[in-house]
Amino acid sequence: MKIKDLGNRQVFTGVMVLSLVVLGLVILLNSLPQREEIPSFVAWLPRLNAILNATCTVLLIWSWRMIRARRIDLHKKLNLTAFVLSSLFLLSYVWFHSFGIETRYPETSPLRPFYLTILISHIVLAAIVLPMVLLSFYYALSGQIETHRRLTRWSMPIWLYVTTTGVLVYLMISPYYTF
Repeated sequence: MKIKDLGNRQVFTGVMVLSLVVLGLVILLNSLPQREEIPSFVAWLPRLNAILNATCTVLLIWSWRMIRARRIDLHKKLNLTAFVLSSLFLLSYVWFHSFGIETRYPETSPLRPFYLTILISHIVLAAIVLPMVLLSFYYALSGQIETHRRLTRWSMPIWLYVTTTGVLVYLMISPYYTF
């Protein structure tokens, strides 16, 4: 079955269900107790996540430039690569948080309000952008280019913000990791 054969309503429902499952999983992970033994590789996962986010940021900017230059094939490849890397990020994020690790930004830091503002906006927009990105891909791959364009006017800047602030959050919190 080709992607064009799926009805928009079915795809929309599937995207929303998948997005809610991912959101529920992330919320559940934040309630897990920290494991007594944490493998040494886990300490590398936040850095890997930041690298994946930074790479996605570059790819999204490059992709935007390529669509402006009407280089559609390269635009498509860059977006698909960014999507794969974002998916790897999500898997790595879930894996890291499955160990119950929680790091708090120091309450005494004058940067705490700035950090929390960035973190909260990052989290909220990450939850919002997942279904938008999935639908953007669906519309592009099913040839519904005008609908794709209308949606990506919103999804691309939000996705770019999420990947960029993901790196910023990592840079701000990483000095306080205790593992």
